Amino acid sequence: MIRLLIADSFPVARAGLRAILAPSLDIEIVAEAEDGSEAIDRALELDPDVVIMELRLPKTDGLTVLRTLQTRAPRTKILLFTGSDSKDEFIEAMKLGCSGILMKNSAPSLIIKSIQKVNAGEIWLDSNTTAAVIRQFANPADFAAPSQHGNGKPRERAQLSQREREIIVLIAQGYKNKEIAEKMFITEQTVKNHLHNVFDKLGVSDRLELALYAIHNSLHLKP
Repeated sequence: MIRLLIADSFPVARAGLRAILAPSLDIEIVAEAEDGSEAIDRALELDPDVVIMELRLPKTDGLTVLRTLQTRAPRTKILLFTGSDSKDEFIEAMKLGCSGILMKNSAPSLIIKSIQKVNAGEIWLDSNTTAAVIRQFANPADFAAPSQHGNGKPRERAQLSQREREIIVLIAQGYKNKEIAEKMFITEQTVKNHLHNVFDKLGVSDRLELALYAIHNSLHLKP
């Protein structure tokens, strides 16, 4: 059972989520909050698996809620459910450890699916938001030193070659393998070989996971 906290200032939004989630047999709404301060208090009190919340909450804004819960309740996953179109805020939310961003005009079936995916440890972004986030992190200067891998040990920069880092930058910019090959004056097969090595080294399975890994782990891409 996924224990869920809903945080939204509009009663109709909370009621709508309750109605949409009612048929789901694996989601239990444990509490609701109408502002950011209440969301923090309820999350710390109840330790929900997932918090689905509006980005622009009264009293304490969504980014502050996210920052606070990442520090004080790191087990809880945060899913933004928002009508905002501010890509800068979305990018900042991802930097702070947000597990997903879902627009309020999404289909009801996607709301249930996004909660399930986020609870399972996956990242949930729609295609437009993903593109904006990846573009923001395409500049190597935006990346800091590597943080930690799943085993809790810091990754060594030497694990990725300069050529591999260059390919990750181009992947983040949205280039396809053929385009990367042309820009780097190598064959498309060589690009595929490099990507295979990068996926293996970082433990990711596709291009999106690679970009999101870079975001969440501040992967250093400078030569």
